[in-house]
Amino acid sequence: MLEAREAVRNLHAYRPPLAGRTGLRLDFNESTVGCSPSVLARLRSLDSELLARYPEREPVESEIAGFLGLDPAQVLLTNGVDEAIHLLCSTYLDPGDEALIVVPTFAMYAIFAQAEGARVVEVRAGDNFTFPAKDLLAQLSRRTRLIAVANPNNPTGAAVAGNVLIQIAQAAPQAAVLVDEAYFEFHGETLIDRTRQIQNLFVARTFSKAYGLAGLRIGILAGETRQMAMVRRVASPYSVNAAALAVLPEALQDQEYVSRYVAQVLNNRERLQQELGHLGLHYWPSHANFVLVRIGSAHTDFVRALRNRGILVRDRHSDPGCEGCVRLTVGSDEHTQTLIAALQDVVEQLGLQSEVRA
Repeated sequence: MLEAREAVRNLHAYRPPLAGRTGLRLDFNESTVGCSPSVLARLRSLDSELLARYPEREPVESEIAGFLGLDPAQVLLTNGVDEAIHLLCSTYLDPGDEALIVVPTFAMYAIFAQAEGARVVEVRAGDNFTFPAKDLLAQLSRRTRLIAVANPNNPTGAAVAGNVLIQIAQAAPQAAVLVDEAYFEFHGETLIDRTRQIQNLFVARTFSKAYGLAGLRIGILAGETRQMAMVRRVASPYSVNAAALAVLPEALQDQEYVSRYVAQVLNNRERLQQELGHLGLHYWPSHANFVLVRIGSAHTDFVRALRNRGILVRDRHSDPGCEGCVRLTVGSDEHTQTLIAALQDVVEQLGLQSEVRA
C-alpha cells in the first residue's frame, strides 16, 4: 500500500481557521482597507490573452530589485512568504539536519523543515518575549542548517536588533538564516541590504499586509547571488500567477497609498495599546500591525463575544508562552474605533478587569 514519507506522516497539519470569516476581519493581520485603487484598475484591465499565457516573473523581479536597491539575481518572487520558506527548506535541509526557531512564532517554519526530515529545535523566547540570542547561539551545532526568525515576530509583535541577527548569521556560516520581514512596513528596520555581503542571510517580504494583496499570494525572497541561484533550482518557474505579476508594479508605484495606510496603523496601534492599558488588560508593545493581549481563562469567551459583535480576532492560547492570549489586528481609524468600542463592552460583560487584577 502506498504511504507518505514518515516525516510527512508525523507532521502536525496547520489548518488556519478560515471558515465563516464574515464581519470585521481582525484575525489574520490582513489590510482592513484593501489594495490601492490603481491595483484594482489594473486587475479590471486584464484580458484573456494575458491569462492564457504562462506567467513571466523575471521582468517584475527586475522592477522589485530596483525598488529594493538590489541586483535582480538576488531577488526571487514567490507565492507568498510560505513558498520562500518552503524553498529554503528544500534547498538546504537534509534528513537529520537541524532547524532552529524561536517560539512562539509562525507555524510554517517548523512544518516545512519537518517535511524535509529535519529536526526542529525550539528555543523559547525570554521574559516578555524578548529574543533569546544567547540561548539560540548555545543551540548551534554542526547539524544546524536553517535558522528562521520573524522580525517583527508573529504572534508577539516583538522585534530583534539587526546586529543580533547578523551575529547569529556569522556564528553559523553553514546555516541558511532567514529573516522574515513580513511586517517590515510597520517596523521600518530591515537587513535586506546586507544580503549582498552575508552569503547565508536571506530576507523575505510579503505584499499581503501593508499592500492589501493577501489574496494574490505574492512575496519576495532576497539573498546573496550565488545562494539564490541554488534556490532557483528548486523553484517552479510558474508559481507566481499572471494576475499578481500584472498588478505588482502598480502596487509598488502607489507608495502614497501604502504610506497613508501604514501611518494610520501606527497611530491606531498606539491608540489600541493605550485603551488596553486603560481597560486593565496586559499587552505586549508591538512593532507590527497587531497587538497580543493576555485575556486569561476567558480567552475563548472573549473571542466569541467579539465575534457576536461582528469582529473576528485570533485566539493564540495554544502557542508556547501565550496561554490565555488573543491577537488583535490593527487597521484603519474607523475599524480601530469599532474594535475599541466593542472591547469596552466585552471587558465589562465578562468582568475581565476584576480577573486581571485578581
